[in-house]
Amino acid sequence: MQAGEAIIVGGSVGGLFIGTLLQRQGWKVEIYERSSSGLAGKGAGFVPQQEVAEILREIHREDVLQTGVVANERIFLDRNGEIQGLVKTPQAQMSWDLLYQAWRDQIPSQYYHLSSGVVLVSTTQDFAEVQLSDRSIHREDLVIGADGIGSVVRPAVAPNSHPQYAGYAAFRGLSPERELPEQGANVVSDRFTFFDATGSQFLGYTVAGADGSTRTGERRYNWVWYRQLSLERFAKALESNSGEGRSFSAPRGGGLSAKTEEELHAAARVRLPAVLSEIVAKEKAPFLQGIFDYETPAMYRGRVALLGDAAFVVRPHTAMGIAKAAADAMELRDALVEEASVEAAFHRYSARRMIAGSQIARHGQRLGERLQMHVKERSGLSYHEDDEA
Repeated sequence: MQAGEAIIVGGSVGGLFIGTLLQRQGWKVEIYERSSSGLAGKGAGFVPQQEVAEILREIHREDVLQTGVVANERIFLDRNGEIQGLVKTPQAQMSWDLLYQAWRDQIPSQYYHLSSGVVLVSTTQDFAEVQLSDRSIHREDLVIGADGIGSVVRPAVAPNSHPQYAGYAAFRGLSPERELPEQGANVVSDRFTFFDATGSQFLGYTVAGADGSTRTGERRYNWVWYRQLSLERFAKALESNSGEGRSFSAPRGGGLSAKTEEELHAAARVRLPAVLSEIVAKEKAPFLQGIFDYETPAMYRGRVALLGDAAFVVRPHTAMGIAKAAADAMELRDALVEEASVEAAFHRYSARRMIAGSQIARHGQRLGERLQMHVKERSGLSYHEDDEA
């Protein structure tokens, strides 16, 4: 197929992956991102999988992998903050910010449009188009929805299908290492730390600093506290100070209301060991991510296709969200280059990625069920961490 023109809805890493890969094949790409300020600084930490290394090699940015911080061991704390279990399993964790910036640098600013929320997507046999919030209409050869869990592209492909809340949520933080309480830092630094309790799990690890530094004292500590919350309590926790509701998450940097922060700190004092509750209390900008499940019944219709979390929402325990988006992007790029038509390319893409997406999503559900049941046989748990911002 000859290179054409594509609209990418969503400017996070999934959209940047496919936009960059198509651009390198001669496609004209326009990326529409609803955020007005951009996504830099919105993510946290993640465990890189093989697909992340592979897609970074595509743009000759393997150097990003060198910003990983190795946790030399996994430790499991008891209620008093004492180490009750230790496993020597070295593993590197990365900063989402650095991955995002490496890919954002690939797209010229004139093709990356901020404050450009899409409100409607439609398709014919010959083209696809989007309508933006300013009522302008843009038509190209195809549209790719890489706009995450709350995808506005999804209804054009799989109408009347929606993500389902899993019954628990993740409170998160990304604290400068130098601001950690000394006692807590001595316990958790350079380790993958876990604390299990009925209805919750805390985990944390060190990632590079915002500038990519991996020097001690210049890094950041990424922590996640999974807590069972009813749908009503989750909705309340998402409300802003002004009472504005949100659907799926409250972003990093002023996302949580003062009331929710107070509840978080109070719960941490009661339910976490002191070495961890003090870390939570020190966090200046905690944020919140609901845990949802979604499996699309179709990955494309006409000239519109879904990618990443727009198609399959996977629970973060899999550590596969970013890797799945990378694999989606590489498969879709290959299909559009090698097949004779958009229809043939989308059909091939769907046939290969529907199965993979469903397998990863269901694996995450099984891991989440174990968390909710508080099964302590850790050998069967693969709790890593992954962020899509």
